[in-house]
Amino acid sequence: MENKFFTFIKPYLIAIDNGSLFRRPFKWLYALIAIFNLLAPFYLLNQAIENKVFDSPFKVIIAFLFIWIIIAFVSWISFQLWWNRKEKVETVSQNGDDFIATPVFSHFIQTLGEWIGTWVGIIGFSANILILIFIGSDNFDFSNLSTLHGLITLDGTLSSAFIMLIIGFLIIVFARFIAEQIRALAAIANNTKKEIGQKEAESTTYQ
Repeated sequence: MENKFFTFIKPYLIAIDNGSLFRRPFKWLYALIAIFNLLAPFYLLNQAIENKVFDSPFKVIIAFLFIWIIIAFVSWISFQLWWNRKEKVETVSQNGDDFIATPVFSHFIQTLGEWIGTWVGIIGFSANILILIFIGSDNFDFSNLSTLHGLITLDGTLSSAFIMLIIGFLIIVFARFIAEQIRALAAIANNTKKEIGQKEAESTTYQ
């Protein structure tokens, strides 16, 4: 029946079945996270002002400014990462696939891991080296900057610098591995169904 009473939600059902309902919101989410990355350095600067970092000794201020420049650079890299991936998320599944949400979610996991790993690796390494050079044994506590607190260890030691670099790399690798496993399972399932469908069609033709 073509009566509107029965077909009113047809566009909604089509969006669910072809995957656009999943892909488009993720594309918007990627864009929002990209914009967040552009704003992150300014939020950090505001946190520094509120926590009176600029009332600290001169070498602490210099160290913070260098760290802030690095964070701004990584934020710019992160912006490009999410902005680039938002275009690709719409192509990870195709119309006709049975498993359409799974590849989209796996793409998000991969991108999220790349983002977090980049932050942890570059910021963790660079900030610890700069604190070690400029502050050394003064052990100024940067952990009160909530943007970094709980994610990156900043104690100004060489060991922490390299540990953060390794952890960042491992986060990227692990996220990529998980995402690839999820995508592989979805691809196998989709291809298996297509092959079964083709065999059934061929069987019907020969009969």
